[in-house]
Amino acid sequence: MAIYHCSIKITSRGKGKSAVAAAAYRAAEKITNEYDGEIHDYTRKGGVVHTEILLPDNAPAEYQDRAVLWNAVERVEKAKNSQLAREIELALPVELSKEENIELVREYVKRHFVAAGMCADFAIHDTNEGNPHAHILLTMRPFNEDRTWGDKQKKVYHLDEDGNKIYDPKTRQYKCNKEQTTDWNEQTKAEEWRGAWADMCNQYLERGNHAERIDHRSYSRQGIDQIPTIHLGAAASQMERRGIRTERGNINREIEVTNNDLRQLKARLVKLQSWLNEEMQNTEPPNLADLLQAIFERRAAEGKSQHSQSLYNLKDGANMFNFLRRHNIMDVAGMDKCFGDMIGKQQDIREELKPIDRRLKTLNEHIQHSGNYKGYRPNKAQYEKLYAQYTAIKKAGGFGAERKAQKALAAANDYYETYRNEITMYDKAEKYLRDVLQEHFDPKKLPPIKKWQAEIVKLTAERGKIEQRYYALREEVKEAEQIRKSVYSIVRQEQREQQPRRAHDHDR
Repeated sequence: MAIYHCSIKITSRGKGKSAVAAAAYRAAEKITNEYDGEIHDYTRKGGVVHTEILLPDNAPAEYQDRAVLWNAVERVEKAKNSQLAREIELALPVELSKEENIELVREYVKRHFVAAGMCADFAIHDTNEGNPHAHILLTMRPFNEDRTWGDKQKKVYHLDEDGNKIYDPKTRQYKCNKEQTTDWNEQTKAEEWRGAWADMCNQYLERGNHAERIDHRSYSRQGIDQIPTIHLGAAASQMERRGIRTERGNINREIEVTNNDLRQLKARLVKLQSWLNEEMQNTEPPNLADLLQAIFERRAAEGKSQHSQSLYNLKDGANMFNFLRRHNIMDVAGMDKCFGDMIGKQQDIREELKPIDRRLKTLNEHIQHSGNYKGYRPNKAQYEKLYAQYTAIKKAGGFGAERKAQKALAAANDYYETYRNEITMYDKAEKYLRDVLQEHFDPKKLPPIKKWQAEIVKLTAERGKIEQRYYALREEVKEAEQIRKSVYSIVRQEQREQQPRRAHDHDR
């Protein structure tokens, strides 16, 4: 069914990324990066079903060529830490056809990015494994009216009362601050784009008479009492589809079971609450304890002459009386409070599980990336070794250097193509761990996997204790449901037995 996924990230030279490489990979093309001379050849990549470039009105027409566009971006960005492109990754509705998804992405891109002045290069990937998605690469610099690149930010000088610039003798510069020339980097834009994608997907789903809908908001913001599952990722999704259980898949299955249990429990509590509300509206609330005491005394006096139904009701009444006494319930209002407390306990359990499951998700991500970092490090090291040989030959020069360099580069590229998935996963793992550990990251050491595993054991034990409280609450609700049945059974039986007595008294 349709799922919501919309991630937004920046391709930055400061993090070793290249806009040319990103464009070549997503379009499955071969493009030479003129900035550093590196050739990015991804022509063997499969699953690319559509690519397209959309330009704003004031962009040069030659930017329809992917190599020209992204080399122009690399050329205009001079700094070693320049932000080169913004990438938006979208999950496409599986209910829509290939043509409908292409039109959906095209309309979304035109309306929200091209109309704002960005060049957009999008590619749709679909390997027929149930995960169609789109990659959108966007330029981050506006255009001037003469079709040249504009500035990302501008200086705004501080002025005195006469409108003159204020000179700072300490810095030997005029006082100023920098302002962005566009609003593309504002946090509100990300929320706007994410919401717009959900809205447009739902429009296309409705147009195609599909019942499914998506929502960009979290469960909490939607008012849904549900623990969110975690994103599997491409590798885990493929393994799960092949019937191989993954750690992330196991987490999601556990969360689904918990969500289902909590939903069923809440439904039962709501049903009990509704019954009580009806009782309080339709009849005068009786004093349950007095009513039961009177019934018990009369039934005890009647003894063995009672029918089996009466004995059954007496047993129900005893259970009900014990429940009421244990919970200090004297009337319907007291029972209403009791059920309300149960609902509160159910909500408390859900709220306590949320941070634990979020932390377990984070820890499992730490460990998964650590495994990739450790397992694929030899592949990354071998590729870097081969590429270093190429750069060393090229730098040394001499007779036959060009031919040797090309041969060394071909060997490096061949190795990369063979182990591209492993190297890519290593790179992602390294970036992830650098962001997590920050100043504690040491490329010569492995991450603190044992520490994270120990925390998982501790949190899993805490989760188990909370689940035990859930099971206890579930039994309490089950007992309350039986009490509800007992109330009906006892009161109705009492009414049936009282009617002949009243008629007999009347005849006398």
